[in-house]
Amino acid sequence: MENLIVRRTLTYLANLSAGRLALWCYFIWYLVVLVHYFDPSLRLWLTSLGLSGIIGVALLVNTTRSGTVPVKLERWPIVRLFMMPFCVSSFAALVKGRGFILIFSPRWGELAAGFGMIAAFCVMVVLARQIVPPAKNPEIMPMDANLS
Repeated sequence: MENLIVRRTLTYLANLSAGRLALWCYFIWYLVVLVHYFDPSLRLWLTSLGLSGIIGVALLVNTTRSGTVPVKLERWPIVRLFMMPFCVSSFAALVKGRGFILIFSPRWGELAAGFGMIAAFCVMVVLARQIVPPAKNPEIMPMDANLS
C-alpha cells in the first residue's frame, strides 16, 4: 500500500503542468504565511468563507455559463474556484498592518522559509520527473482528475 502511494505521488508530481505547479507554489506561500500569522478569530474565517462562497459562485458562472457554449469543469478546478477567494481574503486579513510589501513579509526569515519550501517542492517535481518520465500530455491523464 505504501509503495502504491509513493508511486502515485511521484507520478502526480512528474505530470504536473506548469499551471498546476504555479498553483501549488501559491498554496505553499499561503501556508507559510498562515503558519506565521494564524489568527483564531472566528469572524476572520467566517468572512473569508462567505467571500469564498459569493466570489466562487461568480467565478463558476463566469467560467461555465457566461459564453455562448456551456463549459463543464472537473471537480478540482471547481474546488479551486472557491478556495482561491478564501485564501486571498484570509491572507489579506492575516497580513493587514504587518508591513507586507505586496505579498512579501518584511521579515527575511519568513521570506527564506517560503522561498525555501517552494524551491524544495520544485526540486521534488524535477526529481519525480527523473524517476517517472512525464506523460506526453499530462492534461489528459486520468490521475489528474483524481489528484490535481
